[in-house]
Amino acid sequence: MMKRYTPIMIWAILVAIAVSGLVTLTSRGPEIIFKSYPQSQQFQNHLTDIYDELGRTVLNPVDLEAVEKKLSVTPAEIDEYRTYYGSLAEQIDNIQIQYEDRIREAEAKATVKQALVDERDGLIEDIRKNFEDDTYVEEKILSGKKRQLAQLVQDYKSRTSALGIPIVYDLTPVEGGDTHKKGEVNDSFGYERMFTENTGYLKVAGLNSDLYGGNYEVSTYKDELYNVAGVALSSEDINAITPSSMLYKGTVAVPSSVFKQGGVLYEEVKDYKSIKIMLIMSGIASIGALIALFTVWKFKWTWFVDLPFTKRYDSLRIDLKAGIFLILLLSLLNFSREVSGRLNNMASGGYAFSIPNAVFIFALGAIVIALLAFQIGNAITRYQEPGTLENEFKNSYTMQLVASVREVFLNRSIAIQTFILLFGFFLAGVGFIFGLFEPMLLLIYAVFVLFLGFPALFIYIRRMGYLSRILKATDDMAAGRLNSDIKVIGRSPLAKHAVNLNNLREGVEQSVSSQAKSERLKTELITNVSHDLRTPLTSIITYTDLLKNPNLSDEERAEYVDVLDRKSQRLKTLIEDLFEVSKMSSGTMELYKQRVDLTQLVQQAIGEHTEKMAEIPLDFRISVPEEPMPAVLDGQRWWRMLDNLIGNALKYSLPGTRVFVTLRQAGGMAELIVKNITAYELNENVDELYERFKRGDASRHTDGSGLGLAIAQSIVDMHGGTMTIDVDGDLFKVTVRVPLA
Repeated sequence: MMKRYTPIMIWAILVAIAVSGLVTLTSRGPEIIFKSYPQSQQFQNHLTDIYDELGRTVLNPVDLEAVEKKLSVTPAEIDEYRTYYGSLAEQIDNIQIQYEDRIREAEAKATVKQALVDERDGLIEDIRKNFEDDTYVEEKILSGKKRQLAQLVQDYKSRTSALGIPIVYDLTPVEGGDTHKKGEVNDSFGYERMFTENTGYLKVAGLNSDLYGGNYEVSTYKDELYNVAGVALSSEDINAITPSSMLYKGTVAVPSSVFKQGGVLYEEVKDYKSIKIMLIMSGIASIGALIALFTVWKFKWTWFVDLPFTKRYDSLRIDLKAGIFLILLLSLLNFSREVSGRLNNMASGGYAFSIPNAVFIFALGAIVIALLAFQIGNAITRYQEPGTLENEFKNSYTMQLVASVREVFLNRSIAIQTFILLFGFFLAGVGFIFGLFEPMLLLIYAVFVLFLGFPALFIYIRRMGYLSRILKATDDMAAGRLNSDIKVIGRSPLAKHAVNLNNLREGVEQSVSSQAKSERLKTELITNVSHDLRTPLTSIITYTDLLKNPNLSDEERAEYVDVLDRKSQRLKTLIEDLFEVSKMSSGTMELYKQRVDLTQLVQQAIGEHTEKMAEIPLDFRISVPEEPMPAVLDGQRWWRMLDNLIGNALKYSLPGTRVFVTLRQAGGMAELIVKNITAYELNENVDELYERFKRGDASRHTDGSGLGLAIAQSIVDMHGGTMTIDVDGDLFKVTVRVPLA
């Protein structure tokens, strides 16, 4: 197993060495390799401290007696000092409250009590003078400013160089003045700096002075002025007491002994040389690693194919892979920054690399590089397959989150209310935290909580209670308990949901009722089909057995054959009707439409039944227009529909009554009406008459199949027409409408 990882880790280590070497060489390598210690940033930082100390102690010190005379007090400062603790009455009342309990407790000790009374009266008198005499307040403010200034000057005078580096200087003000000199300038110095017009003057800057281009500026103490005894130095005071900028020319030098063994900076010089050697070795190692990467140890994608964890990695979502890649990339950048940062720290005098620490950092960097190479190689090979990237992107956590957010906003009202509620709770938490630090904010927070938070919480709790009731009602519906509606409260989205659930409950009830009716009709259908098929079949079997008798006369035999013929035709008709209804229900029946005359079809259908009309007898009253009524129909199917309706009237009409057949035009529709008086009492539920095998004679005395109206209804529907049945007592009426051509 380890053999598979060995070439990967060797390659990654070589890359880590090359990267770290390039980082160190390109960051501060040239600066360290090609510069001596006196030219380094570390030594220049020491010089900055030296120039600062020289400026504040020798070149431009603060004269306390002189600057005290420059202090002033403005009327605004007097007014601020006077009213800092409130008005005169408020301050006196505050003092009396502070001493009231203490004086009462010292009632038994006359001396202590008198001392407290005198102390209280003295403070009150001092407060009164503050409000009566501006000069009195001015003197107190000046006294405070002087104490503050004295403390500041004392702090600066107490500062000394941290390293204690000895220096030699010979500096003269550019604009004239006394020369400041220490030691003799000669050729035995390890560092020497000349301040001239060409190289730049040494500048000890005042607070209000602009930078002098090309000259070194000594730092000042403006930011270190602070408040003493409740009195602050104003900006006018700071500007007045700050020494003005001064430019110096001359020389500042550091003896060479400071850099040699036993000197103050010897250890730093030694470390600096070690860093330089390390940088050179790091550069050589980096170049060697790069040569190896391009010659001996070239990168191979086969190293990363079918590793033990490849399948597990491939199963991760693409956004999770992207997150891992981003973390590894940041880790690589952090590795580079760590190497560069430690180099900069060492170059500035900080801690150096320890061998265990360096090994750990390089090993960690190599692992990160190897994992990055694996991810890149896996992506290149995996996403070359068409559709792989699109599919993984669709299945990512990000897209699922987007889809979830979209689902939240399917009902925008609920989504917005939820967002406002969550944001309100967030603001409530933030407001409470800020209120803990500021009493006034806490008061405002309390007002908002009372008038906004509590009402919102009340509404939220009420909505949650309503939601719980809706969920309970939903569970009841799921369990089949459809007894009661959900109470609709208000006009919220939950109320709309309750309305929808009530509608759904009604739909389920109707569906259950319809299903029960369907089961009942199915049972009746099976019963009726069995009866209607069994009746002629039983007759056929019976008369067939009778024909087997050899002693039958010719008349009897002819009579039995006639019965068999009629029953066979009856059975044939019934089976054909069943087959036709089945085709119509399944939608497999084809129509052959053409332009036909409805008037002629009705007359032909009536003519087919003339003899039977005379036998019953029935009085048919026909009303058809004289002119043709063209329509685009399947003439054979439409004739079958007419035949079924007229045959239905012949079978179920009361003998001796009239049957009305009317064909007329109603708008763009042809309207056919067949009315008759029924011989049997009909159920008021006319919808059942459309059902298959449902017949007007409940006792099933007639020869009908019970499919006539069902077939007629299907034919009309196939032609885009409508068929309605109306029953008024014994009056039976069928109305058929179909579009005219």
